[in-house]
Amino acid sequence: MQRWWIYQKERFPVLAYAPLVAVFSAALIGGAALLRGSPHPFDGAGILAGALSALLVFLQLRIADEFKDYADDMAHRPYRPVPRGLVSLHELCIVAAGAALVQLALVLWLAPALLTLLLLLWCYMALMSIEFGVGHWLKRQPVLYLLSHMLVVPLLALYLSGWDWLRAGVAPPPGLGWLLALSFCNGLAIEIGRKLRAPHEEEPGVETYSVLWGRQAALFIWLGVLLLAALCAAGLAWTIGNLWPVGVALVALVAAVLVALRFMQHPRARLIEAMTGVWTLALYGVIGVLPLLG
Repeated sequence: MQRWWIYQKERFPVLAYAPLVAVFSAALIGGAALLRGSPHPFDGAGILAGALSALLVFLQLRIADEFKDYADDMAHRPYRPVPRGLVSLHELCIVAAGAALVQLALVLWLAPALLTLLLLLWCYMALMSIEFGVGHWLKRQPVLYLLSHMLVVPLLALYLSGWDWLRAGVAPPPGLGWLLALSFCNGLAIEIGRKLRAPHEEEPGVETYSVLWGRQAALFIWLGVLLLAALCAAGLAWTIGNLWPVGVALVALVAAVLVALRFMQHPRARLIEAMTGVWTLALYGVIGVLPLLG
C-alpha cells in the first residue's frame, strides 16, 4: 500500500482533487436542476454518486496519460513513478478497470438511464488513449490536439448533468449548452494554465504552451479563454435568472488580469496555476451553491 500512497501523492493527489471534483459535480448536477426549474434542485445522492464517478474518470484519464507518455517519460522524466518502477502499467490497467466497474455499478444501481452517456464517455476516452489513431500527425497540431482532448470535459459534464435530468426522466433542459460550454472553457483554462511556465521552469522534452506559443501569447490566450468562460457564465445566469455567476466571473476576471500582469513581471508557473484553480472553484462553486439557496 505504501507505493500506491506514494503514486497518488505524486500523480493523483486524492485529497486535493476530491473537493474540486465535488464542486464540479455539484455545479453540473445542481445547475441542470436549476435549468429545468426543479422545485428540489439539490440531490445529495446524485451529487455523491456523480462526484465519485467523475473522480474515477479523472483517475482513468491520468492512467491513460501514463500509457501515452511512457516513452517520453522514460526519456525525459525518469523520476516519475512508472519509469522508476514504483508501479507498472499492467497494475495501472487493473486499477482503471476496477474504476470502470465501480462507475458501472453506480449507474446500474441508481440511474440505469445514464448507461448510454457513460458508454459514450468511455468510448471517447478510449479514442483519446490511442490519439484517435493519428497520434504522430495530431501532435504536430498543438491547437487541434488541445481541443480534441478537452472535448472529454463537456462529455463528462453532460454525463454528470444526466444525474439530474435523466434520473428525473425528462429531456435535457434548455440552456444546458451554457453549462457544457462553460465546462469546456474551464477545462481549456486549466490545461493551458498548468502548462504555462517561466523560462527557468521549463523542462527539456516537455512541450508547454509557453514554449509552443511563446510566454506572452500563451498568457493572452489563457485570458481569452477565461473571458469566453465568463460569457458562458453570463449566458447561464441569464437562463436561470440569477446574476451571481456574472458577478463572480467579473471579479475573478479582474483578479486574473492582475495575476497575468504579475506573471509578466515575475514569472512563476504557480501564479497562473493557482489563479486558474481559484477561477474554476469560484465559478463552479457559485453554480453549485445556488441550488442550496433555492
